[in-house]
Amino acid sequence: MPNWLDTPGQDLPGNSGVEPAALNCYGYQQITSLSAATGLTIPVGATVALIQAETQDVRWRDDGTAPTASVGMIIGAGNTLPYTGNLSAIKLIQATASAKLNISYYG
Repeated sequence: MPNWLDTPGQDLPGNSGVEPAALNCYGYQQITSLSAATGLTIPVGATVALIQAETQDVRWRDDGTAPTASVGMIIGAGNTLPYTGNLSAIKLIQATASAKLNISYYG
């Protein structure tokens, strides 16, 4: 299965000679209220999300347990998580007040 972030022609382990598939954009979402664990509003057809922490660090979990401000995987402010897991399972919360997320959906 190709990694959707592979550069065409680049051989990576498990993707030798495989060209990445083109993805369609299915929408955009901005989340500005992250004081409690929050899920995504997933557009129909979306299977991938680019999740960017714009102003403050954000934590996430997708194992069925809600993240807290101090527990969970971190997305540092200014960084983007290319999330290809179960979009319905991921929950996000601010690690620092005033966090904002920008999310683009693809499939």
